[in-house]
Amino acid sequence: MVADNQTSEYDSTRLPAEQLNSSCFCSSLDKSALKSALSCELHDNMLFELIEERCPYLFSARPVFISRTQADRIEEVVRALESVIELPAYQELVLADAPDIAKRGANGARGVFFGYDFHPDGANLGLIEINTNAGGAMLNAAMAKAHRTCCLDDTQLAQAVLSGAMFEDEIVQMFQAEWACAKRASPLRTIAIVDTQPQQQYLYPEFILFQRLFAKNDINAVITDPSELVFRDGALWFGELMIDLVYNRLTDFMLEAPESRALHDAYCDDAVVLTPHPQAHALYANKRNLTILSDATTLEGLGVPQDTIDILVANVPFTESVTTNNAERLWNERRNLFFKPVAGYGGRAAYRGDKVTKRVWQEILSGEYIAQRVVAPGVRAAGTADSPETLKFDLRSYVYNSRVQWTAARVYQGQTTNFRTPGGGFAPVYSLGDEEVNAELKAISEAAGSRSCCANDCK
Repeated sequence: MVADNQTSEYDSTRLPAEQLNSSCFCSSLDKSALKSALSCELHDNMLFELIEERCPYLFSARPVFISRTQADRIEEVVRALESVIELPAYQELVLADAPDIAKRGANGARGVFFGYDFHPDGANLGLIEINTNAGGAMLNAAMAKAHRTCCLDDTQLAQAVLSGAMFEDEIVQMFQAEWACAKRASPLRTIAIVDTQPQQQYLYPEFILFQRLFAKNDINAVITDPSELVFRDGALWFGELMIDLVYNRLTDFMLEAPESRALHDAYCDDAVVLTPHPQAHALYANKRNLTILSDATTLEGLGVPQDTIDILVANVPFTESVTTNNAERLWNERRNLFFKPVAGYGGRAAYRGDKVTKRVWQEILSGEYIAQRVVAPGVRAAGTADSPETLKFDLRSYVYNSRVQWTAARVYQGQTTNFRTPGGGFAPVYSLGDEEVNAELKAISEAAGSRSCCANDCK
């Protein structure tokens, strides 16, 4: 249901999908189906209960809608970015000042779960950042099986539910592909899922999902802190278990911490397949790279084709390094900028320009920061039609080997995504044609005086 004051006329200044995000109050997450999906056929509610207790705002009850044009644009932008990052000239430029460990090859491994984070910007996008250990993929696969109704016909809904299981299969194939790329002779038998104090991590439930998925595919997986690993006899060990591959969730991107020593040495000795790896972070996730990927002149100098430059300039917000030379100008322009630490992650120490105080500005100047033009996040209706609220969302595309595997939304309130917002969390993304969306908007308008919301008569 929508409030009587909701806009029912077509607004030519907004995409139909944007209007649907602001008009649909359907709550489509089926908690019992989610509990079943998280049990992984083991009839064990432990994981569901852990999420309810530790991270109750991990899953949004409502989906997010984008147009098919926007979905196609995501793939186009990802291809354009990947084509630049593969250029020898780009790699030479980016790796020139990188640590030595980032300059060594990864022996074939490409890197799993690159996360391309976007803000929708009408027909275009705003690439906010690229991550090389993006979390949430397994959680989204489980969630896809648990959304039941909302502005989709029965065929579309069945495909959306099935897509979760298909994504899980693709995840296993991706790790097998990493193993094959490293040209190992034996089958992949053991994986270590590595993070600092993993049991204390907010997304620890996802580690358990990965462990169970690997077990279903005859791969023994352990969840461990890097300090529990030992490099001896030319191999990486967890106790008496020899590790074939490490799924790296560390934010110690260059393996510099004392706790990462065994992993560092094993990787440098080619004794283990590490994915993602330091070179991937240097090429993709260092925030300073955005100053290259958003600048037409720099891209032209690297030999990037003009059509690719046009795509990137339109969809990667202009970004520049903060220096003493441009500090005064950036301070004056701060309301239109977002400031991020070069080596930052997870929104830590990132500041919206209109919130920056003089004290914070001095911290920015004394650190290594980039300034990125602001592109507003998407907007999603929350609450109820009688008591509506507005939340923000971004889009996260999981990418492997230059191909988009999955796109999810992260719904939140605040400066950055946080998984602390009632009504927020991961949300499925449904890509619809404009005609389909307009039919839903018409149904919403006609139902404004009833207790239903959309064409499926959701309550």
